[in-house]
Formats: sequence, C-alpha cells, structure tokens
Amino acid sequence: MSVTLPNVVRTALAVAAAATLIACGDKPGAQAGAPGPAAVGVYEVQPQAVSLDAELPGRTVASRVAEVRPQTSGIVQKRLFEEGSMVKKGQPLYQIDPATMNARLAKAQAQLQSAENLAKRYEVLREKNAISQQQYDDAMSAWRNAQADVELARIDTVYAKVLSPISGYIGRSNVTEGALVSVGQSQAMATVQQLAPIHVDMQQSMTDILRLRAENAKGSAQVRLLLEDGSVYPVQGTLKFSEMHVDEGTGSVTLRATFANPDGLLRPGMFVRAQVQTAAREDALLVPQQAVWRNTQGKPMVWVVGADNIAKPRPVNAVRSVGNTWLVEGGLQPGEKVITEGLQKLRGEMPVQPVPATNVDIVTDLYAVGKGA
Repeated sequence: MSVTLPNVVRTALAVAAAATLIACGDKPGAQAGAPGPAAVGVYEVQPQAVSLDAELPGRTVASRVAEVRPQTSGIVQKRLFEEGSMVKKGQPLYQIDPATMNARLAKAQAQLQSAENLAKRYEVLREKNAISQQQYDDAMSAWRNAQADVELARIDTVYAKVLSPISGYIGRSNVTEGALVSVGQSQAMATVQQLAPIHVDMQQSMTDILRLRAENAKGSAQVRLLLEDGSVYPVQGTLKFSEMHVDEGTGSVTLRATFANPDGLLRPGMFVRAQVQTAAREDALLVPQQAVWRNTQGKPMVWVVGADNIAKPRPVNAVRSVGNTWLVEGGLQPGEKVITEGLQKLRGEMPVQPVPATNVDIVTDLYAVGKGA
C-alpha cells in the first residue's frame, strides 16, 4: 500500500536537500583561483661615489711640427732617410752637391789671404807715414770683409748636408735626387712630426669650459681616449687650457689634452673621443637605465615599490647618463626600490611581488670595459 506524504512535508524535504547541495558544493571560482600579485624585479637605490665625465670628439695633433727646408741652394745628390721612419735631431736627411760651395769657399779663402797680406803691408807703411790713414782703414776693412766671406762660404758647405731640426717621425720626401732646391722656396723638402707626447684638440662650449675650470681649479683634469676601433687608449692624459679664444660663430673653445705616446700608436689626424673628468660626487643616486621610462609629456618616470608592495609611477629628475645608469637628483630617496623587470605587467597603481632584479649590472665607467667594442 502506498503512502502519500502531505504537500507541506514534501516541500520541507526539497528545501533541506537543496541546502545540503549548496553546503557541499564548491564556491564560485574556488577551483580556478584568483591571480596573485605580478612578480617584478626591483633594484634598491643607494648613494655611491661616482666620477662625472664629459665626452668630447677630438683630433690628434703632433706636439711639434718642423718643415725641412734648404738653407743653401744646389742640386740634391742623395736622400739619407727612409720615409715614415723615426729620425733624431741633427740627423742628416739630404746631401746637396757641395762642389759649387767648395769652390766659393776656396775663392773666399784666396781673397782673404790677399786682403790679409795687403793689410799687413799697409800697417808697416802707416807706421812710416807712407800712406794715408784712409788707405790703411780701407785695407783693414777689406780684410775683415774677406774673413766674413770665408765664414759664409764655410757655412754654405755645412748646410750642404740638410739636418733634421727635431726628433720625430718623418713623412714622405717632396724632392728627389737631381732636384734643384734654393733658399726661400715655398715647398718643404719633408716634414718631421714629434708624436711623443701628442696633443688631442677638442671643442667645448664656453659655458662648460668655465664650469670645468672651476671644478678643476686645484689641479689638471684627467682625460681618457676611445679610439676609432672602439678600444680604449691605455694611457691617461692631462687637460691643458692652452687655447682660450672663443669662436664667435659657435661660442666654443678649443681644449687641448696631452698624452704620452711612447709606442707611436697615436698618429696625427686620428679621430678620437675624449672622456674628460669634470666633477666627482660622493653620494650620487644612480638608477639603471632600464628602470627609467618617459610619459606622454616626455618626462622621465620610474616605478617605485613601497613597503606595502604597491607599485606606483613617480616622476624623477634624471640629469645625465653615467655609464649604463641615470644620475637622479630629485624624485627618489636612498633605499627606495625601483622596478627594472616586468614593466610590461604594470597598469597604474597595483600590488606586486618584488624580487631582486637579475637584469642590473651597474657600470659607471664604460671606458673601463671598452666602450663601443
């Protein structure tokens, strides 16, 4: 026999079953799980000592340049040096045919002997009052002139051998054997350049020059060179303020630095980049370049992670680059953390999970690692 439950009882049982199912069922989203804070790499900014430098383009210039010119006229007999070689001061470079000069010397010596004999005879005659004082004076003057002529002729024979005026590297010869050279000719026979030490001339604005002089009032600034192939010249130079004429068109000044060049690696006319030390900071705040970005107004910004692990964008005053960092002089405090990795994950202020950055390798001196290599 079937038992029929009252409607009230059936309704109560249905409600109880539904409550049981809800209590036993999963909550919405419990299995999928809500995404946690984004992991980002951070770098903690700390003050540090740094040298601030200016990089200027420049050209190498020989410290001394001497054009070899003849001091007597004649035919070139022989070239006595190898083009492109190192020569010493006083080293013979050319031999000019001395035949004509030797003949002039012999003639001058003969005239000197004749003038000397005449002067001695006149001296005896003057003591006897056989000649006038004027005749005696003329004879003595002719003797002295003959002595001078002999000396000039002798000097010409010495100048027949053309010597190097300075030590240095000599370039190509502009004359060959058989060429006629003369005193006062416009073309130099060759050019000798002294390359040790060697100069580097650079252009800098007068405003920066004044600041540079103030920063280095107690001593000369040190200069390093980056060569055309990207290598760093191993010897440091010293900045010289030898040229202080201001170019009226550009407002710039030519700076000159001097470098030792014992191996002759630097040659005149080379294009180089000079790193000039301008100042030093003991408590500079340096931020990795990958942490700095610009907003729509072009202002530099960084993402800062606070103690609550909330990432917030913040404007900073990035005044200049130092190696692979930015020197920041406003907007950050020592100990604050900036984000260098995971920037693409950030969308306004949001919670993040900071971890030490793996993409930061602070280098403040690019020249020490071969900048541009």
